Amino acid sequence: MTKSLSIIVSVYNEQDGLLQFWENLSKNLLELKNYQLRVIFVNDGSKDDSSKILKNISDKSKNGNVLVEVVEFSRNFGHEAAMIAGIDNTDDDILICMDSDLQHPPESIIKMLEQYQKGSEIVLMNRIKRHDKIGFSSFSSMVFYKLINWLSENNFENNASDFFLISQNVASVLKSSYRERNRFLRGFIQVIGFRINTLEFEAPARFAGTSNYNFKSLFKLGFTAIFAFSNKPLKISIFCSLAFLLFSVGFIIYSLFVYFFGNTPPSGYTTMVILQALGFTVLSFMITILSSYFGRSLFEIRDRPIYIIKDITK
Repeated sequence: MTKSLSIIVSVYNEQDGLLQFWENLSKNLLELKNYQLRVIFVNDGSKDDSSKILKNISDKSKNGNVLVEVVEFSRNFGHEAAMIAGIDNTDDDILICMDSDLQHPPESIIKMLEQYQKGSEIVLMNRIKRHDKIGFSSFSSMVFYKLINWLSENNFENNASDFFLISQNVASVLKSSYRERNRFLRGFIQVIGFRINTLEFEAPARFAGTSNYNFKSLFKLGFTAIFAFSNKPLKISIFCSLAFLLFSVGFIIYSLFVYFFGNTPPSGYTTMVILQALGFTVLSFMITILSSYFGRSLFEIRDRPIYIIKDITK
């Protein structure tokens, strides 16, 4: 029985490399003779000419063996929203999410499908090397996964990327559940079950343009992942409170002992300043953690759309 395959491609300001990506992807899709093929480009509110280029790609592909669809967002909603929009807009048997910057090599698609044919319903692509990544970026990525694995009850694959394959069974779960506005999709697909396999790939240098991911983006993604999968920061704040309570009790006992039995009473000004500084530091730390959880909970309660589609071209 012929299986249907959707390639979901998120696009944001990639005008300089889109045609090269499409040429590379098309060449690799020609080798897939036994699949009904669909490519879904999700334009995440690009401010350059990406939209025009996608329309030209769609027009030129009308008579080909690959169905090309272009989903246009009304504005920029983020990479995670683009991926879930592509998943929502297809019912094909197999879905592959990837970026359009050629750092997710289309050559790996065949290997991913081989794992699917062996029974895997989720195929994670772990990036082992990125040729245009500086040392600090590699270090920050390593720290990110170490931190999220320490804080979370789940164990995530190191260097897992947004380049992955899922079956329609997995996609159905993502369509009906895991609809948080604070999303960490590469984490969601690792905790919902099903048979998972992993492959490794090396990310080539970007063909054109600059990466939309920087330290600030990674920092924000880290916080999203932590608050999506862990309540440990709340436990840490409780631990800090107990530690400060024990310290305060000990200091009170010491001060009373010196006052009644010592030769000189403790310095009042210095003592008060130290205690107040420590107390306000712990209190501010706790309020920051609680506010972060409360803010994200409030965002979920509002139930605003994950994305808004302006137009779909088929």
